[in-house]
Amino acid sequence: MSTILPPKPKKSLFTRLRNIGILIGVILLYIWTFQGISVDFPKAFERMINNYNRIIPKLFNPDWAVFGKVWEAMVETIYIAFVGSLTAAILAIPLGFLAAQNMTKNRVVTTVGKWILSAIRAFPDIILAILFIVVVGPKPFAGVLAIAIGSTGMLGKLYSEVLESIDTNIIEAMEATGANKLQILAHGILPQITPEFLSYALYRFEIDIRASTILGIVGAGGIGTLIIFAKMNRNWEEMGLILLVIIVVVTFIDIVSTKIRKRLV
Repeated sequence: MSTILPPKPKKSLFTRLRNIGILIGVILLYIWTFQGISVDFPKAFERMINNYNRIIPKLFNPDWAVFGKVWEAMVETIYIAFVGSLTAAILAIPLGFLAAQNMTKNRVVTTVGKWILSAIRAFPDIILAILFIVVVGPKPFAGVLAIAIGSTGMLGKLYSEVLESIDTNIIEAMEATGANKLQILAHGILPQITPEFLSYALYRFEIDIRASTILGIVGAGGIGTLIIFAKMNRNWEEMGLILLVIIVVVTFIDIVSTKIRKRLV
């Protein structure tokens, strides 16, 4: 038995003209953008081919002699991401409660909490790393601080959204039976939010592993420092090993973290 679908509504003349105008505007924007790029495309393409023939084969021939040094830097990168993520997961909890409307029940306090989280998220991790390098010097601790502060903004926002979506009927029932604030928190709120809090913290740890590999480029420790040295020395074989280690470690952590998060939620 065939299904008869209702006829599609005809688009008005205004809608069609609007869509055509948007399409023309996008095309003109692309044309204007490419005209403003002063690039000699044939020369750039020729240079890309030459670099490909000179560099890419070396990247696929890793220098295993420096594996110990690369692995040590990768472990330092994991430590930076772990400590920074753990610190952020703890700092984000009070900020999440502060920004959750149903927790504070005060619009002014909630707005202040949301502003704080928005202000933290406004700074990319690389900018925070540069600022902390000025304060504490070019060391892994600067990377830890950058990861911790940068991740706090994102986790605090996610935590506040989790808190605002909890089942308030449980809290109301506990209040009706005479439970105090501490009992409501321990038995009514925490059991609902803990799995999602842990899941988001693990997800942020995955992101921080990738971010911490870059922070070393500005001197915040980790494997990014080796990337800069390999590039400066044009040691593409070592660069190939560094990239291989990063890919394997990040992929492994992503797989393990994903399985853990599926069990939590």
